[in-house]
Amino acid sequence: MTRNGTPPASGQGRVSAMKNWRYIAMHTVAAAAFIFLLQRYALSATLESSLLWAITFGGCAAGLAYAQSNR
Repeated sequence: MTRNGTPPASGQGRVSAMKNWRYIAMHTVAAAAFIFLLQRYALSATLESSLLWAITFGGCAAGLAYAQSNR
């Protein structure tokens, strides 16, 4: 512990990695949910088509979030 009550910076790499994976997962779920709801209810697409688009956009969102978190 340092004088101001914070732990030393030696273990921050693991915490940072966990925050990155959480950020990637949230980004993936948000994009997939958005495109599913848009396709299914706003555009009246079939369930199969909506799920396919949700998986596709979720994968793309995960790739983008991963690329951004490693900058």
